[in-house]
Amino acid sequence: YFRNEGSLTSTLRTLLFFTALMITLPVGLYFSSKAYLFEGTLGMSDRDSYFYAAIVAVVTVHVVLALFVYVAWNEGSRQWREGKQD
Repeated sequence: YFRNEGSLTSTLRTLLFFTALMITLPVGLYFSSKAYLFEGTLGMSDRDSYFYAAIVAVVTVHVVLALFVYVAWNEGSRQWREGKQD
């Protein structure tokens, strides 16, 4: 019973971590890349910087999702191996 509760807590922590990452990282990278990279450093127009910053945010979402799937897959296979040894 306690092992199952620990795995549930671990799973919930992983889910909450990636949920926070999914919310903050794309939004933060969108605004920071728009302001500092595309408009500030590269001198792009306001319209072009919106477009490229959106691409950065979408790529970030895909990277976070891929990391979540990777971590969840490894965590699930680890729990399966531990359960199988009992």
